[in-house]
Amino acid sequence: MAESFAFHLADKLLWKATSLLGDQVSLAAGVYTELENLKDTLSTVRAVFLDAEEQQFNNNQLTDWLRKLKDCFYDAEDVLDEFGYDSLLREVVNEEGFRRKVRYFFSTSNPLAFRFKMGNKIKGIRERLDKIAADADKFNLKKIMGVPVPVIGPRREREKTYSFVRASDVIGRDGDKDKIIEFLMQSSDDDQENMSVLPLVGIGGLGKTTLAKLVYNDVKVVKHFMKRMWVCVSDGFDVTRLIKDIITSATHHKCDDLPIDELQLRLRNELSDNKFLLVLDDVWSKNRDKWFELKALVDVGANGSKIIVTTRDKLVANVMGTLPMYELKGLSNDECLSVFIRCAFKDGEDKRYPRLVKIGKDIVKKCQGLPLAVRTLGGLLYLKTNENDWVRVRDSECWQLEQKKDDILPALKLSYDDLSFDVKQCFALCSLFPKDFQFNTLELIQMWMGQGLIQPSQQKEEMEDIGNQYLNELLQISFFQDVEFDDIGLFCEFKMHDLVHDLALLVARPDCSTLNFDCKNISTKVRHVSMLEVDWPEEEEEKVPRFFGKLNNNIRTISFPNIVDGPRSESFVGSCILRFKYIRVLELEKSSFEALPNSICNLKLLRYLNLGLNINIKRLPNSICKLHHLQTLFLGGCESLEELPRHIGKMMSLRLLIVKTQQIALPPQALGKREVKVGRRCFNSLRLLGLVQCDSLESLVEGMGTFTALRTLVIDACPRLSFLSKHLPTLETLVIMDCKSLDLGLGNKNGEKEDDIRGFGSLQILILSKLPKLEILPRWLIQGPTSNTLLSLFIESCDNFRALWEEEEESPSLGSPVLPKGIDHLRQLKIKSCPKLSALPEKMENLSGLTHLTIEGCPKLVNRCKRGTGEDWHKIAHVPDLYISDSRDSDEERGPFLLKQLVERVNKWKNRAFSNSANCIV
Repeated sequence: MAESFAFHLADKLLWKATSLLGDQVSLAAGVYTELENLKDTLSTVRAVFLDAEEQQFNNNQLTDWLRKLKDCFYDAEDVLDEFGYDSLLREVVNEEGFRRKVRYFFSTSNPLAFRFKMGNKIKGIRERLDKIAADADKFNLKKIMGVPVPVIGPRREREKTYSFVRASDVIGRDGDKDKIIEFLMQSSDDDQENMSVLPLVGIGGLGKTTLAKLVYNDVKVVKHFMKRMWVCVSDGFDVTRLIKDIITSATHHKCDDLPIDELQLRLRNELSDNKFLLVLDDVWSKNRDKWFELKALVDVGANGSKIIVTTRDKLVANVMGTLPMYELKGLSNDECLSVFIRCAFKDGEDKRYPRLVKIGKDIVKKCQGLPLAVRTLGGLLYLKTNENDWVRVRDSECWQLEQKKDDILPALKLSYDDLSFDVKQCFALCSLFPKDFQFNTLELIQMWMGQGLIQPSQQKEEMEDIGNQYLNELLQISFFQDVEFDDIGLFCEFKMHDLVHDLALLVARPDCSTLNFDCKNISTKVRHVSMLEVDWPEEEEEKVPRFFGKLNNNIRTISFPNIVDGPRSESFVGSCILRFKYIRVLELEKSSFEALPNSICNLKLLRYLNLGLNINIKRLPNSICKLHHLQTLFLGGCESLEELPRHIGKMMSLRLLIVKTQQIALPPQALGKREVKVGRRCFNSLRLLGLVQCDSLESLVEGMGTFTALRTLVIDACPRLSFLSKHLPTLETLVIMDCKSLDLGLGNKNGEKEDDIRGFGSLQILILSKLPKLEILPRWLIQGPTSNTLLSLFIESCDNFRALWEEEEESPSLGSPVLPKGIDHLRQLKIKSCPKLSALPEKMENLSGLTHLTIEGCPKLVNRCKRGTGEDWHKIAHVPDLYISDSRDSDEERGPFLLKQLVERVNKWKNRAFSNSANCIV
């Protein structure tokens, strides 16, 4: 990744070193001293980073110095994380009591020997860092102390735009131009607003500014508005500068020397009672206060005044727009080819080179509709008639080609430079996936967490929530496309534009690399490896060790995103364990080995392990429970897995577990009642638990009280499951599908009655599907603590479901049924394919917060809910967003129903035949 990360890496290491120094009990005197020395050296080097990173762009020696420092920092982080593992291990040992402490002391993990060894490692790192830091003097770098962490790497300022464009030079935007002009001609519909603001949004290089110029100079627009003004905003949002620029554009006279009060008076006088068009081009700032300040000054024009804002960021559009944003799309292939031919040939010369034009068609496809990309590649080939030059451009990645400052990758990098350091790192890691890869939020965020790119915030935000914030930042600037959300926003899938992927490859060098087993020259700087293979090599025993020998020992990621069949023998994992002891992320999906080596416990820093879809593995070694850093464990689709390790609940960092197992009960039940009673650590870090096709699983009751942090529980295709714990006070999302024995209305094996259950005090989303025993929503759901928090309820394919709730209670004064207590917090209700549901309950019209209601495939109920005439219409007439259909097959028209999406996204770890099986919900 770019050397500008060095400053932030130093800060990260300082934080880790400080945390370890605070735990003095665990440190021998020599180790403590070495940590102090390391911290001092880090502080010294950090002080010159700001100046070094600013100067590196013009000094290759300085760039090399920073790269050496960064490599040293990575190695230092590995050592500090080993210390962090030791702290976690001591926590576990302390919970186990005296006998466990004695065994620990005399084991191979003897704490004194470990700390002596680690002290030497820290000393080695510190001496290496001192040597590199000593070279800083020859660069005459300035020391800057106490500087807050900045966004490093000066963003190349975009050249100021102007309003002129030759209409004949623009291809493919007539339809967009006509739609925007139609909007401009309309008067304001709002009596309170004379002025409307239309955001024009799209990724860099899409042609937003060009389209705005077309509109600005159209004859109809010129006649319609008394005044037109064009202002390029670009970096920052300096209100004083913008006032001057607007006045200058309106009057064609500068006003630089006027005081601010005189400026605002002149601006208001120029615009007052005039119908005007103002274009604010290239806006980046999301500062609402500054926008409202400017808006108040210009909102003095006549009715029908308009502002067009061009921006790459949807959040900017939401801040500034009074109308829905206009999202600009890419050009068609034919339109792109027309642009390309204009850029690559002189007028008419393309007719002389039909073979080049044929190659050009393939080049244009790489651009995926981005006009700037088409012009960039066309410009590279201008006046070149050698077919080899064209083939080279066709077969090269865009990031490998020469780029001028206004070409496509520099243009896209403007958006990248505007991101925070943490989001930049997360984006760069996306380069490990191939082009056109279908990302999903669940796996991507867990991988970011696995690499330590997401740290808990001081506001105690969950790491998963922080990851979603980072993802939203990338979505806002259109770095991801083809986004598909489920109905309630639990998960989404998306792709990266090919050119954005090229940008990721560019900024991720040299840390991230996509390789294959036959690669010969591999950089020693590579730390994250993604394998391009689709098929696992037949000669595994020969190729794999030879390939591993070419890699740096400090590899942190090994992934196989495209693999059809993964590793066949445990020797692959054994080789990983022997060579890559600092690995954080290990993807072994679709492998077929029968056992995981006991030595897996040696991967002390491992945080993400995917063993999903291994149909041969029967057991996991007990030693896996020693992976105290492990946060994510995928075991879905492991059809032969008989049981989980006895002490898996004690993996103190585990946050996500997706599993298919043949057990009757899961740990902590399997641990025995004695261990549950003494309150030992059992899954108390788990945030998401997915139980998929656990055919023998009977209950989730005893010991579930130890799941004190669980936020999401997904249960799918567990036919023998009959009891569900109701003591999950932190649970926010509950998904239950295809569990034919489950009766939600019952208590549990301890005789607990339904009315006594009060353990779902945080539940917000409930999804129920294919539950034949479900006849009515249980009382604990609609009258317990859940009723005060539940926002979304989805019920699908429950053949015996007959009523939402019993209408027993009566109002003492009126004697009529009343709405169950607290249920009026409900916002979304979707009911599909429940044939016995014949009516909605009385007083449902009192669900004042209900904004979305869908009823499908419930013939009796649909008739009663007919608009205006149905017997139950008055109960739902107040809901703004209604969809009612008696068809069970309407998914083809409306897109997949939530549960189908959820199955495909969350439970992809089912067996390979899942997508064609009867378990698919349609």
